[in-house]
Amino acid sequence: MSETTEPNVGSFTVGGPLTAEAAGTIQVPEHEEWTLPNGFAWLFPGEGNPGGLARPVIMADGFNLGRSKLDLLYQGLESGYQFISDLRRRGRDVILLGFEERSASILHNAEAAEAAIMRATAEKAGRARLVVGGFSMGGIVTRYALAKMETQRMDHQTALYFSFDSPHRGASIPVGVQAFSHFIPFPNDFAKQMNSPAARQMLWQHYDKDTGEIGIAPERTEFLAARERVGNWPQIPMKIGVANGRADGIGLPEVKPGEAALRIDRIYPGTTFYTQAQGDDVTAAYLNRRFPKAEKTITTDGFPELDGAPGGTLHTYKILADTMRKLGGRTDLSHEDVCFVPTVSAVAIRDIDKQDDLYANIGEVGPEESELDEFLCSSTTTAHTTMTEELCTWITDRLTD
Repeated sequence: MSETTEPNVGSFTVGGPLTAEAAGTIQVPEHEEWTLPNGFAWLFPGEGNPGGLARPVIMADGFNLGRSKLDLLYQGLESGYQFISDLRRRGRDVILLGFEERSASILHNAEAAEAAIMRATAEKAGRARLVVGGFSMGGIVTRYALAKMETQRMDHQTALYFSFDSPHRGASIPVGVQAFSHFIPFPNDFAKQMNSPAARQMLWQHYDKDTGEIGIAPERTEFLAARERVGNWPQIPMKIGVANGRADGIGLPEVKPGEAALRIDRIYPGTTFYTQAQGDDVTAAYLNRRFPKAEKTITTDGFPELDGAPGGTLHTYKILADTMRKLGGRTDLSHEDVCFVPTVSAVAIRDIDKQDDLYANIGEVGPEESELDEFLCSSTTTAHTTMTEELCTWITDRLTD
């Protein structure tokens, strides 16, 4: 390592458990591959199906950097609870939808979803209608695609739409972490991911690397307007969703607002990230680097206590700490996980910019206020897109013939 540069973070990115790494030795069975605009799909026939598509279920990949790795997605969906196997045992043909670039615009990747839906409707046998949905960003992509198809009077033949911990009202990456990705003094995958079109569209607040300002990205404003133009939601299918966070307003009690979550020494000496607290001029992070010498304090105004909120969690600080240690740094890690997709966002019942809404007891709010027809929240806080038996069986029990 040069004495005049900070160590390179390499391919470090923040991703969910479904596609972060190989899940053991699960073998991906033989499958047909479809080539689609801006994407591709793998088809896994259901057990006992005579040929041709039968009762297809289209499931879209989530957010990360680069081309979808459907082998890892398959393994993630078969870890813990065997979601794909369960669907295939029920006679469902499973279609995993991937994207050429997962961090591209949601509107761009919706073209792949639309093409997969049209091919499935053209090739399916019988009168059975489709099930279409996705995980995290995949639920947002398919939601938009179905709504757009209805606006254009295209018959998507979909009876059920589902989302799995999708950020319908926005997701949260600590703004100090976002800022740090650009504070690293060379191009890196982490910064590319944080500044990508999809990240700008989904994050409720985004750190602008050029101005240093924190706010709603123009891409998010444009995306929400595009979604509004197609009616926000598809109207024909039943709409269901699950959240990896709890419904009772209880989040991560060990994550107290304003605490040091992670401190880095040796490299980026003294750099410290704090759990998000309420108030104005609140310090979210102190960033320091040696070469070229620079330091910066990241502050927020009017934020709710996002990091400890009820919702599906991400190993944000653990991933960052592990990366820094591999590069020779010393870390003091107090909180590995923070909320990524708040429960109220995943079940489309409240926005996430106000403390009372973010920590709302959904049972007291009233489930009829959700934009979904039906939803389920996890009984315990679980990691974002973790496939639990509780959530998976709830979805499969609602599949229509």
